[in-house]
Amino acid sequence: MKYFKYFIQFILVILSFLIFRILGHKISSNLSGKIFQIIGPLFRSKKIIHQNIKRAIPDITSENLDRLTKLMWNNYGKIFAEYIFIKEFRYGNLSNRVKIKRKDILDRIIRTNKQVVFISGHFDNFELMAMSLENVGIKLSAIYRPLNNIFLNQIMEKIRKKYICKNQIKKGIGGLKKLISLKRKNYSTALMIDQRVSEGISSNFFGEKALTTTIPAELVKKFDIEIVPIFIERIEGINFEITVQEPLIFPKEMSVQKITDELNNILEKMILAKPDQWIWSHNRWK
Repeated sequence: MKYFKYFIQFILVILSFLIFRILGHKISSNLSGKIFQIIGPLFRSKKIIHQNIKRAIPDITSENLDRLTKLMWNNYGKIFAEYIFIKEFRYGNLSNRVKIKRKDILDRIIRTNKQVVFISGHFDNFELMAMSLENVGIKLSAIYRPLNNIFLNQIMEKIRKKYICKNQIKKGIGGLKKLISLKRKNYSTALMIDQRVSEGISSNFFGEKALTTTIPAELVKKFDIEIVPIFIERIEGINFEITVQEPLIFPKEMSVQKITDELNNILEKMILAKPDQWIWSHNRWK
């Protein structure tokens, strides 16, 4: 039954992508955003979304809670429609739609042949971050978690490797070996730190304990490298701005716990800066 459900989802996604291709990127993004804004609140995840928002913004009014939820779903819908145009974002007529703020930091990393760890969360069209880093010349590997839907995952993995980041590293033991191998070749690493993990440590996130990945902290301890927070924001329509923050230098003697706590604190600030552009539907505190 589970695989039948996955197959139906796969067919619906493929049909949607075919329609988006016919309509074009601008109409598809706007239309999908409006559709998701209407149907999104009907999903079971509505309860989780509201709980998550209230954890982060305890004094939010009911009116603003509903407004923020609708904006999140609108953004989610736009991301969905824009995925089929990822090739154009990389090589085609949409490549000029992504601007980088503080690109000088990236230029410095390239010039000095440094390897760093880029951290972020699922903000807006988050796939564009790794793509843009690789586009400007960063030697990059990206850590990802496979989709539960095995049919969709096969397609998404091909798209990611071809257009987003060539060196995709699957979470797990096998991925860890590949990560260390690429580190020895001076590759930087990009990963999202905002989702629950089965193997991590308990760290404060918006005032409550949440299982959090320790990969960035462990890479600091093992390779003595800097961590660079990055953030993507939708400016208007299909225009984005990626902000690169100053590299963080943690002493090797600092504990994994303290480094992880500090990174969660940075992530909180990113989320609160643009709460409508973070995907609140993940059950982070499960």
